[in-house]
Amino acid sequence: MFKKLKISCNKATTICNKAQYKEASLIEKIQLYTHLIACKICSRYSKQNTKMSHIFKMNANICNNEMPCLSSKEKEKLKKELAILKKSTN
Repeated sequence: MFKKLKISCNKATTICNKAQYKEASLIEKIQLYTHLIACKICSRYSKQNTKMSHIFKMNANICNNEMPCLSSKEKEKLKKELAILKKSTN
């Protein structure tokens, strides 16, 4: 039974990524946690992965809440550049 719990670091990182998105099965989670107890490198990877996911999720929420738009000056500049471009192609 303990042989089934022992996994490689490569498999641990894969399960860690799956667990981040709630795609890991119960057996995979148990395998991961037993591996993380023994492997400090994978434990650090797991913590960093969690932090990065949290940061990216926060930034995604910020970006979704902001309505990107051009200022009036930028709009006028773009209109002028398009007019120049249109004249040069005719």
